[in-house]
Amino acid sequence: MNRRLPSGLYVLTPDTVDDDWLVMAVAAAIRGGASAVQYRNKVADAAQRLRQAQRLARICREAGALFIVNDTVELASAVNADGLHIGRDDGDPAIVRAALGARPVLGVSCYDSFERAQAVRGIADYVAFGSVFVSAVKPGAVRAPLELFARARAAGMHAVAIGGIDAGNAYEVAQAGAEAVAVITAVFGEAGGVGRAGAEQIDVNARSVVEAFEAGCRRP
Repeated sequence: MNRRLPSGLYVLTPDTVDDDWLVMAVAAAIRGGASAVQYRNKVADAAQRLRQAQRLARICREAGALFIVNDTVELASAVNADGLHIGRDDGDPAIVRAALGARPVLGVSCYDSFERAQAVRGIADYVAFGSVFVSAVKPGAVRAPLELFARARAAGMHAVAIGGIDAGNAYEVAQAGAEAVAVITAVFGEAGGVGRAGAEQIDVNARSVVEAFEAGCRRP
């Protein structure tokens, strides 16, 4: 089955309980060139997560962007998301795939482990390696070397890079062989406080990352 997968700029939503800002921010990121959106929120309760996911799913559907939910099969199914992304603490990927069904995209975090990526071949549609650089969101995260992306590409895997990626280093990540860059802070700013960005700035931020990544994709 051929599925659309995250490519280029893949934005991950920051933690926020401000529904209206989140909707505005995601819409601006898509205008700026984001091809996919992953909804993640570690601070909202279940009712708010459902409400936010419903609103974001609608925006993505109208704009033609992929909408992927983090962690929860039930939430992804409830909003008819295009896919689900899971980490090592979110269950066995094969069991998650069975619960999710065949149609949605499944992404699996593989951190710095090529062996984990190999183990989910045939189950995951894409794998994510990171943190590639020091991340403001997860400063203590294990670091993933750039050579993982060349190995993944040679093995026929669709690999996404995450962690500390911005317009200054997206070129390097694309050159290494990543199919997409997953970005939070460099697009949205610091969502929880005064550092969070407005619509115009988010659009500009997104375009800057897209331009840098696309330049890196133009391999000799």
